Amino acid sequence: MANAIRFYETGGPEVLRYEQVAVGEPGPGQVRLRHAAVGLNYADTYFRNGTYPIPMPNGLGVEAAGVVEAVGEGVTNVDVGDRVTYTGFINTLGAYSTERLIPAAPLIRLPDSISCETAAAMTMRGLTSAYLMRRIHAFKPGDSILLHAAAGGVGLIVAQWAKLLGLTVIGTVSSGAKAELARAHGCDFTIDYSREDVATRVRALTGGAGVDVVFDSVGKNTFLGSLDSLKRRGLMVCVGTASGPIDGFNPQLLAMKGSLYLTRPALADYIADPAEKEALAGELFDHVASGRIKIEVNQKYELQDAAQAHRDLESRQTTGSSVFII
Repeated sequence: MANAIRFYETGGPEVLRYEQVAVGEPGPGQVRLRHAAVGLNYADTYFRNGTYPIPMPNGLGVEAAGVVEAVGEGVTNVDVGDRVTYTGFINTLGAYSTERLIPAAPLIRLPDSISCETAAAMTMRGLTSAYLMRRIHAFKPGDSILLHAAAGGVGLIVAQWAKLLGLTVIGTVSSGAKAELARAHGCDFTIDYSREDVATRVRALTGGAGVDVVFDSVGKNTFLGSLDSLKRRGLMVCVGTASGPIDGFNPQLLAMKGSLYLTRPALADYIADPAEKEALAGELFDHVASGRIKIEVNQKYELQDAAQAHRDLESRQTTGSSVFII
Protein backbone atom coordinates (compact mmCIF):
# COMPACT_ATOMS: atom_id res chain seq x y z
CA MET A 1 0.00 0.00 0.00
CA ALA A 2 1.05 3.56 -0.70
CA ASN A 3 0.29 6.67 1.34
CA ALA A 4 -1.39 9.79 -0.01
CA ILE A 5 -3.06 13.02 1.00
CA ARG A 6 -6.77 12.99 0.15
CA PHE A 7 -9.58 15.42 0.83
CA TYR A 8 -13.34 14.93 0.76
CA GLU A 9 -14.54 18.54 0.92
CA THR A 10 -13.03 21.91 0.16
CA GLY A 11 -11.89 24.20 2.94
CA GLY A 12 -8.88 25.07 5.05
CA PRO A 13 -5.79 22.94 5.66
CA GLU A 14 -7.75 20.86 8.19
CA VAL A 15 -9.61 19.05 5.37
CA LEU A 16 -6.42 17.23 4.30
CA ARG A 17 -6.20 13.56 5.33
CA TYR A 18 -3.21 11.22 5.29
CA GLU A 19 -4.43 7.81 4.11
CA GLN A 20 -3.31 4.47 2.74
CA VAL A 21 -4.21 3.91 -0.90
CA ALA A 22 -3.90 1.01 -3.31
CA VAL A 23 -1.83 1.54 -6.45
CA GLY A 24 -2.45 -0.91 -9.28
CA GLU A 25 -0.63 -1.65 -12.49
CA PRO A 26 -0.31 1.03 -15.16
CA GLY A 27 -2.78 0.99 -18.04
CA PRO A 28 -2.10 2.10 -21.62
CA GLY A 29 -0.13 5.33 -21.68
CA GLN A 30 0.51 5.25 -17.91
CA VAL A 31 3.44 4.55 -15.61
CA ARG A 32 3.68 3.59 -11.96
CA LEU A 33 5.94 6.11 -10.30
CA ARG A 34 7.63 5.91 -6.89
CA HIS A 35 8.10 9.42 -5.56
CA ALA A 36 11.28 10.65 -3.89
CA ALA A 37 10.15 14.26 -3.36
CA VAL A 38 6.95 16.22 -3.96
CA GLY A 39 6.66 19.94 -4.64
CA LEU A 40 4.49 22.30 -2.60
CA ASN A 41 2.96 25.09 -4.69
CA TYR A 42 0.53 27.90 -3.98
CA ALA A 43 -1.75 26.47 -6.66
CA ASP A 44 -2.28 23.47 -4.35
CA THR A 45 -4.20 25.71 -1.96
CA TYR A 46 -6.53 26.75 -4.78
CA PHE A 47 -7.53 23.13 -5.37
CA ARG A 48 -7.95 22.58 -1.64
CA ASN A 49 -10.12 25.65 -1.00
CA GLY A 50 -12.27 25.29 -4.11
CA THR A 51 -10.89 28.17 -6.18
CA TYR A 52 -10.05 25.52 -8.77
CA PRO A 53 -13.11 23.20 -8.73
CA ILE A 54 -12.44 19.47 -8.97
CA PRO A 55 -14.58 16.37 -8.25
CA MET A 56 -14.64 15.16 -4.64
CA PRO A 57 -12.99 13.20 -3.12
CA ASN A 58 -9.61 13.79 -4.72
CA GLY A 59 -5.88 13.93 -4.25
CA LEU A 60 -3.68 17.01 -4.21
CA GLY A 61 -0.45 18.25 -5.69
CA VAL A 62 0.69 18.60 -9.30
CA GLU A 63 4.50 18.32 -9.10
CA ALA A 64 6.92 15.61 -7.99
CA ALA A 65 10.01 13.65 -8.93
CA GLY A 66 10.87 9.99 -8.57
CA VAL A 67 11.66 6.70 -10.28
CA VAL A 68 9.56 4.84 -12.86
CA GLU A 69 8.70 1.37 -11.53
CA ALA A 70 6.44 0.04 -14.31
CA VAL A 71 5.23 1.21 -17.71
CA GLY A 72 1.97 0.52 -19.49
CA GLU A 73 1.29 -0.37 -23.08
CA GLY A 74 2.34 2.23 -25.63
CA VAL A 75 4.69 4.20 -23.36
CA THR A 76 7.83 5.14 -25.28
CA ASN A 77 9.11 8.37 -23.68
CA VAL A 78 10.34 6.76 -20.42
CA ASP A 79 11.58 3.36 -19.25
CA VAL A 80 11.57 1.43 -15.98
CA GLY A 81 14.31 2.82 -13.74
CA ASP A 82 14.28 6.31 -15.23
CA ARG A 83 14.47 9.25 -12.85
CA VAL A 84 11.78 11.70 -13.89
CA THR A 85 10.04 14.88 -12.83
CA TYR A 86 6.69 16.37 -13.79
CA THR A 87 4.34 19.26 -13.35
CA GLY A 88 0.95 20.09 -14.78
CA PHE A 89 -2.61 20.78 -13.73
CA ILE A 90 -5.57 18.40 -13.68
CA ASN A 91 -3.58 15.83 -15.66
CA THR A 92 -1.01 15.47 -12.85
CA LEU A 93 -3.23 16.02 -9.78
CA GLY A 94 -2.42 13.54 -6.99
CA ALA A 95 1.29 14.23 -6.46
CA TYR A 96 0.93 14.25 -2.66
CA SER A 97 1.65 10.51 -2.50
CA THR A 98 4.45 8.04 -2.02
CA GLU A 99 3.56 6.11 -5.17
CA ARG A 100 1.01 6.62 -7.94
CA LEU A 101 -0.17 5.93 -11.47
CA ILE A 102 0.27 8.86 -13.83
CA PRO A 103 0.08 9.49 -17.60
CA ALA A 104 3.52 9.18 -19.13
CA ALA A 105 3.15 12.25 -21.35
CA PRO A 106 3.97 14.92 -18.69
CA LEU A 107 7.11 13.13 -17.48
CA ILE A 108 10.52 14.72 -18.08
CA ARG A 109 13.69 12.65 -17.76
CA LEU A 110 16.15 14.06 -15.26
CA PRO A 111 19.84 14.45 -16.06
CA ASP A 112 22.26 12.91 -13.56
CA SER A 113 23.22 16.40 -12.39
CA ILE A 114 19.73 17.19 -11.00
CA SER A 115 18.54 15.44 -7.82
CA CYS A 116 14.92 14.44 -7.30
CA GLU A 117 14.69 16.87 -4.39
CA THR A 118 15.90 19.76 -6.52
CA ALA A 119 13.61 18.73 -9.36
CA ALA A 120 10.52 18.61 -7.15
CA ALA A 121 11.42 22.05 -5.83
CA MET A 122 11.88 23.65 -9.23
CA THR A 123 9.98 21.94 -12.05
CA MET A 124 6.87 24.12 -11.86
CA ARG A 125 8.71 27.20 -10.60
CA GLY A 126 11.61 26.72 -12.98
CA LEU A 127 9.52 26.13 -16.09
CA THR A 128 7.36 29.11 -15.12
CA SER A 129 10.49 31.21 -14.79
CA ALA A 130 11.77 29.86 -18.10
CA TYR A 131 8.73 30.91 -20.10
CA LEU A 132 8.53 34.27 -18.29
CA MET A 133 12.14 35.01 -19.19
CA ARG A 134 12.24 33.43 -22.65
CA ARG A 135 8.75 33.61 -24.16
CA ILE A 136 6.77 36.54 -22.72
CA HIS A 137 8.89 39.52 -23.77
CA ALA A 138 11.91 40.16 -25.99
CA PHE A 139 14.18 41.33 -23.18
CA LYS A 140 17.37 43.19 -23.96
CA PRO A 141 20.22 44.16 -21.61
CA GLY A 142 19.32 47.26 -19.65
CA ASP A 143 15.58 46.56 -19.46
CA SER A 144 14.00 46.75 -16.01
CA ILE A 145 11.43 44.58 -14.25
CA LEU A 146 9.35 44.79 -11.08
CA LEU A 147 9.13 41.36 -9.47
CA HIS A 148 6.52 40.81 -6.78
CA ALA A 149 7.16 38.13 -4.12
CA ALA A 150 10.85 38.31 -4.97
CA ALA A 151 11.82 35.98 -2.10
CA GLY A 152 9.40 33.25 -3.19
CA GLY A 153 10.19 30.16 -5.23
CA VAL A 154 9.52 31.70 -8.64
CA GLY A 155 10.87 35.07 -7.55
CA LEU A 156 14.32 33.76 -6.63
CA ILE A 157 14.68 31.92 -9.94
CA VAL A 158 13.37 34.81 -12.06
CA ALA A 159 15.70 37.26 -10.34
CA GLN A 160 18.73 35.09 -11.08
CA TRP A 161 17.66 34.47 -14.68
CA ALA A 162 16.99 38.17 -15.19
CA LYS A 163 20.54 39.03 -14.15
CA LEU A 164 21.87 36.52 -16.69
CA LEU A 165 19.99 38.56 -19.31
CA GLY A 166 21.41 41.85 -18.06
CA LEU A 167 18.18 43.22 -16.58
CA THR A 168 17.68 45.59 -13.66
CA VAL A 169 15.52 43.84 -11.06
CA ILE A 170 13.34 45.58 -8.47
CA GLY A 171 11.79 43.08 -6.06
CA THR A 172 9.00 43.48 -3.51
CA VAL A 173 9.26 41.76 -0.13
CA SER A 174 7.56 41.84 3.26
CA SER A 175 10.54 41.84 5.65
CA GLY A 176 14.19 42.69 6.01
CA ALA A 177 15.18 39.03 5.96
CA LYS A 178 13.33 38.49 2.69
CA ALA A 179 14.92 41.62 1.25
CA GLU A 180 18.37 40.25 2.06
CA LEU A 181 17.50 36.91 0.44
CA ALA A 182 16.15 38.61 -2.69
CA ARG A 183 19.24 40.80 -3.07
CA ALA A 184 21.48 37.74 -2.65
CA HIS A 185 19.73 36.18 -5.64
CA GLY A 186 19.92 39.06 -8.07
CA CYS A 187 17.58 41.86 -7.04
CA ASP A 188 19.28 45.22 -7.55
CA PHE A 189 16.71 46.96 -5.35
CA THR A 190 14.06 45.75 -2.93
CA ILE A 191 10.86 47.42 -1.73
CA ASP A 192 9.19 46.46 1.54
CA TYR A 193 5.56 46.77 0.50
CA SER A 194 4.46 46.81 4.14
CA ARG A 195 6.23 50.14 4.67
CA GLU A 196 6.55 51.79 1.24
CA ASP A 197 4.26 52.61 -1.65
CA VAL A 198 5.55 50.36 -4.40
CA ALA A 199 4.71 52.53 -7.42
CA THR A 200 6.16 55.67 -5.83
CA ARG A 201 9.38 53.86 -5.01
CA VAL A 202 9.62 52.33 -8.49
CA ARG A 203 9.26 55.76 -10.07
CA ALA A 204 12.02 57.09 -7.81
CA LEU A 205 14.33 54.21 -8.71
CA THR A 206 13.72 54.60 -12.45
CA GLY A 207 14.01 58.37 -12.71
CA GLY A 208 10.26 58.69 -13.08
CA ALA A 209 10.04 56.43 -16.12
CA GLY A 210 8.76 53.16 -14.63
CA VAL A 211 9.79 49.61 -15.50
CA ASP A 212 9.47 47.74 -18.79
CA VAL A 213 7.70 44.69 -17.32
CA VAL A 214 5.92 43.81 -14.07
CA PHE A 215 5.61 40.19 -12.93
CA ASP A 216 2.70 40.19 -10.47
CA SER A 217 1.85 36.97 -8.64
CA VAL A 218 -0.18 38.68 -5.90
CA GLY A 219 -3.24 39.85 -7.82
CA LYS A 220 -5.99 41.92 -6.25
CA ASN A 221 -3.91 43.83 -3.69
CA THR A 222 -1.13 44.85 -6.07
CA PHE A 223 -2.82 45.17 -9.47
CA LEU A 224 -3.29 48.94 -9.65
CA GLY A 225 0.09 49.64 -8.07
CA SER A 226 1.69 47.37 -10.64
CA LEU A 227 0.06 49.26 -13.50
CA ASP A 228 1.27 52.52 -11.97
CA SER A 229 4.83 51.14 -11.91
CA LEU A 230 5.03 50.61 -15.67
CA LYS A 231 6.55 52.91 -18.24
CA ARG A 232 4.53 53.96 -21.26
CA ARG A 233 3.62 50.87 -23.35
CA GLY A 234 4.98 48.61 -20.63
CA LEU A 235 3.84 45.04 -20.08
CA MET A 236 1.86 43.82 -17.06
CA VAL A 237 2.17 40.05 -16.56
CA CYS A 238 -0.38 38.60 -14.13
CA VAL A 239 1.09 35.30 -13.01
CA GLY A 240 -0.93 34.60 -9.87
CA THR A 241 -3.64 35.77 -7.50
CA ALA A 242 -2.29 35.07 -4.01
CA SER A 243 -4.34 37.95 -2.56
CA GLY A 244 -7.46 37.14 -4.57
CA PRO A 245 -8.74 37.53 -8.14
CA ILE A 246 -8.75 40.83 -10.00
CA ASP A 247 -12.40 41.82 -10.42
CA GLY A 248 -14.18 44.48 -12.45
CA PHE A 249 -11.27 45.45 -14.67
CA ASN A 250 -11.98 48.04 -17.39
CA PRO A 251 -9.52 47.76 -20.32
CA GLN A 252 -9.76 51.54 -20.81
CA LEU A 253 -7.52 51.78 -17.74
CA LEU A 254 -4.62 50.46 -19.83
CA ALA A 255 -4.96 53.39 -22.23
CA MET A 256 -5.27 55.91 -19.43
CA LYS A 257 -2.05 54.68 -17.80
CA GLY A 258 0.13 54.78 -20.92
CA SER A 259 -1.18 52.32 -23.55
CA LEU A 260 -0.09 49.41 -21.39
CA TYR A 261 -0.13 45.74 -22.37
CA LEU A 262 -1.67 43.07 -20.15
CA THR A 263 -1.34 39.28 -20.24
CA ARG A 264 -2.42 36.44 -17.97
CA PRO A 265 -0.30 33.44 -19.07
CA ALA A 266 -0.53 29.86 -17.82
CA LEU A 267 2.34 27.37 -17.73
CA ALA A 268 0.22 24.69 -19.40
CA ASP A 269 0.14 26.66 -22.66
CA TYR A 270 3.93 26.95 -22.76
CA ILE A 271 4.68 23.26 -22.18
CA ALA A 272 1.80 21.78 -24.21
CA ASP A 273 4.12 21.27 -27.18
CA PRO A 274 6.63 18.52 -26.24
CA ALA A 275 9.44 20.18 -28.20
CA GLU A 276 8.94 23.52 -26.46
CA LYS A 277 8.72 21.83 -23.06
CA GLU A 278 11.95 19.97 -23.77
CA ALA A 279 13.68 23.19 -24.85
CA LEU A 280 12.58 25.13 -21.77
CA ALA A 281 13.45 22.26 -19.43
CA GLY A 282 16.84 21.82 -21.09
CA GLU A 283 17.71 25.47 -20.63
CA LEU A 284 16.55 25.37 -17.00
CA PHE A 285 18.49 22.18 -16.20
CA ASP A 286 21.62 23.62 -17.82
CA HIS A 287 21.48 26.81 -15.74
CA VAL A 288 20.91 24.84 -12.51
CA ALA A 289 23.56 22.18 -13.23
CA SER A 290 26.15 24.86 -14.00
CA GLY A 291 25.37 26.80 -10.82
CA ARG A 292 24.26 29.89 -12.70
CA ILE A 293 20.84 29.49 -11.06
CA LYS A 294 20.61 28.12 -7.52
CA ILE A 295 17.45 26.45 -6.25
CA GLU A 296 16.77 27.26 -2.61
CA VAL A 297 14.90 24.43 -0.88
CA ASN A 298 14.20 26.28 2.36
CA GLN A 299 11.36 24.16 3.80
CA LYS A 300 11.13 20.37 3.97
CA TYR A 301 8.12 18.48 5.32
CA GLU A 302 6.92 14.94 5.87
CA LEU A 303 3.93 14.09 3.70
CA GLN A 304 1.69 13.60 6.74
CA ASP A 305 2.40 17.23 7.69
CA ALA A 306 0.68 18.62 4.58
CA ALA A 307 -1.83 20.67 6.60
CA GLN A 308 0.97 22.49 8.44
CA ALA A 309 2.82 23.03 5.18
CA HIS A 310 -0.27 24.73 3.74
CA ARG A 311 -0.62 26.90 6.84
CA ASP A 312 3.00 28.01 6.53
CA LEU A 313 2.59 28.75 2.82
CA GLU A 314 -0.62 30.75 3.16
CA SER A 315 0.71 32.80 6.08
CA ARG A 316 3.78 33.78 4.02
CA GLN A 317 6.14 32.07 6.43
CA THR A 318 8.05 30.36 3.61
CA THR A 319 10.83 31.52 1.30
CA GLY A 320 12.21 29.89 -1.81
CA SER A 321 10.87 26.40 -2.52
CA SER A 322 9.20 23.86 -0.26
CA VAL A 323 9.08 20.08 -0.73
CA PHE A 324 7.74 16.95 0.91
CA ILE A 325 10.49 14.36 1.36
CA ILE A 326 9.19 10.82 0.77
